[in-house]
Amino acid sequence: MAHRRTQEICALALAALAFAVLFGGCNRLSATAKSEQAPKSQPAAKSKAKVAAQVQPVVPGPPPGPSNPHPPSDVNVLTFHNDVARTGQNLNERVLTPANVNATSFGKVAFLTVQGKVDAEPLYVSNLRIKGKKRNVVFVVTEHDLAYAFDADTFAQLWRVSLIPASEKPSDKRDCEQIEPEIGITATPVIDLKAGRHGTMYVVAMSKNSRRDYLQRLHAVDITTGADRLPPSTITATYSVPDSSGHSDRVVFDPKQYKERAALLLSNGVIYTTWSSHCDHDPYNGWVIGLSAANLKRVSALCLTPHGTEGSIWMTGNGPAVDQAGNIYLLLGNGTFDATLDEHGFPAERDFGNAFVRLEARGNYLGVYDYFVMHNTSAESNGDEDLGSGGLVLLPDMKDAQGNVRHLAVGAGKDQAIYVVNRDSMGKFSPANDKAIYQELPNALGGAEFGSPAYFNGVIYYSAYLAPLKAFPVSNARLAPAPSSQTKARFDYPGTTPSISADGNSNAIVWVVEAVNSDKGVLHAFDPSNLAHELYNSNQAPDGRDHFRSNKFITPTIAGGKVFVGTRTGVIVFGLLH
Repeated sequence: MAHRRTQEICALALAALAFAVLFGGCNRLSATAKSEQAPKSQPAAKSKAKVAAQVQPVVPGPPPGPSNPHPPSDVNVLTFHNDVARTGQNLNERVLTPANVNATSFGKVAFLTVQGKVDAEPLYVSNLRIKGKKRNVVFVVTEHDLAYAFDADTFAQLWRVSLIPASEKPSDKRDCEQIEPEIGITATPVIDLKAGRHGTMYVVAMSKNSRRDYLQRLHAVDITTGADRLPPSTITATYSVPDSSGHSDRVVFDPKQYKERAALLLSNGVIYTTWSSHCDHDPYNGWVIGLSAANLKRVSALCLTPHGTEGSIWMTGNGPAVDQAGNIYLLLGNGTFDATLDEHGFPAERDFGNAFVRLEARGNYLGVYDYFVMHNTSAESNGDEDLGSGGLVLLPDMKDAQGNVRHLAVGAGKDQAIYVVNRDSMGKFSPANDKAIYQELPNALGGAEFGSPAYFNGVIYYSAYLAPLKAFPVSNARLAPAPSSQTKARFDYPGTTPSISADGNSNAIVWVVEAVNSDKGVLHAFDPSNLAHELYNSNQAPDGRDHFRSNKFITPTIAGGKVFVGTRTGVIVFGLLH
C-alpha cells in the first residue's frame, strides 16, 4: 500500500532535514466530550474573502546591533512541531546552547504585538526575499482572523492581512470557554515553499456574517505579501457509508458546530483539515476533509463516526502525522465505537470514536486502514477519559532485540497511559485486554495528557497535567517503563508540549511553556540528559524582565537563535541579550 510522497511533502522536509535523515530516507445527538478540559475528577454559503494587506510600523523592540545580533539561519519551521512526524525537534540551532541559555545571557528581546489571541504555533522561514532583501521571517496568525509576517531579527512588521471580508467578523465563542472571546484562526498553518512564485501559507479561518451564517474557509496566501494566491475555498462536506444492515445515513458537515483545532497537514498535494467540537455541544462527529493545495477544491472527506456521535479530533493543537508512504495517523476524542466487529476486525458500523487510527489516502479515497482502541474504550468515553486529548509522534525506524525493523507511533490521552503502536499492525480491538498493542505503559505519565510528546536522540519527552516533564528512553524499539529523568517541578493545567533545539545531537535543550493559573506564562529550558537540571526560566530575571501573560496549549518555536512564544496579545521573543 506504499505511496510515494510528492513535491509538497518534500518541501516540508526543509522544515525537518534532520527528521528526513533520521527516518531513512457528522451531526447527531450524543453523550459528552470535553477533550481539552481537565477530567471531571480533576481541578454554508460561498463567499470570497477580500484581503487587503496593511503594512504597519515597526513593532517596538531592540534595534539590530551587538545587543541583538542577526545570526545566519538555515532552518525553516513550516508546520507544527517542525516536521510531519511531529517530533518537535530543530537540529539546526547553532546559537542557543546550554552554556548561554541562562538568566544573565538570555531573556526577552522583543514583543510582537498583534490583534487577537495567538493559539497557533508561529512558523519561520529563513532567507526569504521580501521587501527587497533576504530576511528571516516569523509568521503569526490570530483568533481575530489576522495573519502577520515579522522580520525575526529587527522585529519589524512586514505585512498584516485580514482573512475575512470586511462585512464579516470572527466567530463568537459558540457558548464554549475553550477559545474565547472569539474564534478565528486556531490551527497552526502549513507553508509550502514551492507553491506559487514565492511560497504559500495555507490557513483555515472561521467567521460569521450578518445573516449569522458561520463559515470555515481555506486560504492560500503568498508568504511575501499575505495576499490570497487563490480564491478562498468555503469548506463543505457530506459523507455516507452503509451500516451493517445496508442502510446509509448521510452526514453533513455543519461549519458552526466545529473549529479547526488540530494543525493543518500537507501531504501529496492535499491539505488535510481535522475538526473538533465546541466543548461537548452536540451534534458533532469526527471529520477529516482534504482539499487540493493547487486549487483549494475538496478532494476527499471522511466521517469517522458516521453512524454514531462525537469522536472529534482535538490533539491539543498537534496535527495529524504522516509516514513516508503517505499514511496519516490521528487520535480521536471520546465518541461512539462499535464493539461488534466485522470479519476483518473493524467496527461493523464504521464508528471509530476514541481510537488511534491510520488512514489511507489514495486520490479521492480516504479511509481507515488500521486502528487500535483500548479494551475499556466505552468506559473511558463515558468517563471523559478520551485518547484524543493529546497528540502523537511517529518514531524513526528502529530495530528490536531480534533485529526486526519496527515502525512505531506513540500517543497518550487522559487515562495517563502511553500507547506505542506498530504502524504495520496497530492491534485493533479486544474486549478482554490490550495485549494486541505493541507496547502499553499504564499510568506512566502521572497525569492526564493535554499536550504532545517530543522525540530527540532516542528519547520521548512527555509533560502531563499536574506531572513533571519526563524523559522515556527508547531501546531495542521499546520505551523504558520508567523515566530516566524528570523535572523537579510539576506543571499545572494543561501541562506542556515540549520542543527541542540542538545542533545535530549536541547542545540540546528541551523547552516548555508553563501556564500558571491560566494567566501567567513561564518559559522553561531544561537539560535533556537530566531534566532535573533547569537551565533557565523566565521568572529568574530581576524586576519581572521576562514575564508574560500565558495562553493555554502553547508550543514554543525555536529558530535562528530565538524562541517565539504565543500569548494573548502577541508573540514574546526570547534570545541572547548580549
